[in-house]
Amino acid sequence: MPREYQFPFELRHLVYFREVARTLHFRKAAESLGVAQPALSRQIAQLEASLTAKLLNRTQRRVELTPAGRVLLERMEPLLRALNGIPRELRAVAGGEVGHLRVAFTGLAMATVLPRILREFHKRHPGIRLELNESPTAAQLPALRAGELACGFFHPEGEPSPGISTHLLLQEKNGILLPADHPLARRRALRLRELATTPFVLFPRENNPGFYDRVLTAFRDAGVSPLIAEEVWPRANGVGLVRAGLGATFMTASEAQHLPADVTFHPLTGPAPASRLVVGWPQHPVPEPALSAFLTMAGAALPSLL
Repeated sequence: MPREYQFPFELRHLVYFREVARTLHFRKAAESLGVAQPALSRQIAQLEASLTAKLLNRTQRRVELTPAGRVLLERMEPLLRALNGIPRELRAVAGGEVGHLRVAFTGLAMATVLPRILREFHKRHPGIRLELNESPTAAQLPALRAGELACGFFHPEGEPSPGISTHLLLQEKNGILLPADHPLARRRALRLRELATTPFVLFPRENNPGFYDRVLTAFRDAGVSPLIAEEVWPRANGVGLVRAGLGATFMTASEAQHLPADVTFHPLTGPAPASRLVVGWPQHPVPEPALSAFLTMAGAALPSLL
């Protein structure tokens, strides 16, 4: 055993001393502890010998704490209270009532399913703290494999990612977000070939290669080449550039529920890239209780979210 964990006394010595210090009476302390009074006296003597300090002054009429005894009592009270609370805390952790989870998300997740999941989760599990960070899919996957994230909301690229379990939350075709003063803004639905001269705001391909390539494929199938004016991240920045009139961008109908007046959403007919959103977590035989509670909430929220 490391030397810093080698103590010349045991926990029972501290408990016995605390009871004597509380009652200032050996007979009453022995009765409270359920031990014989001579045995209690021996335990106190052993503690004093191990600490090389006199803790109690005992006469025929009274017992009182020495200055060293008062210091020991002050130091050990928080320790004993903490030890007493450990079983309760462990039961709370094992039951998924407390904990800390690092959760990453993309803009699509925060614009669609995630707020509802977070609201319900905080209601049911107020003792679990969530550390939320917006992060692109390409950054989430290695962080999940390394165990740096408890779970993430991201966009899969086809084949399942090794070492990561996923649950599908959303699968939807994209439409087009236009500035409200765009010449095609009055149209209800659009085709990509009608946007051949409209600049587009996308994101860097390395953030989500799968979706980026689906965008290019949709343009190719429509028979036009995209005019890419800007590539920005996070998602909110792209929407902001559309609001500024610098181009159009792709968006799902689920994202477009609450839009400012200076942009308009239009479904696409014909070729259109599809978005898939999953919640993913490192593969474990049994996830830790706090994560299990969060994943259960995500799954339970699914029917009403879609």
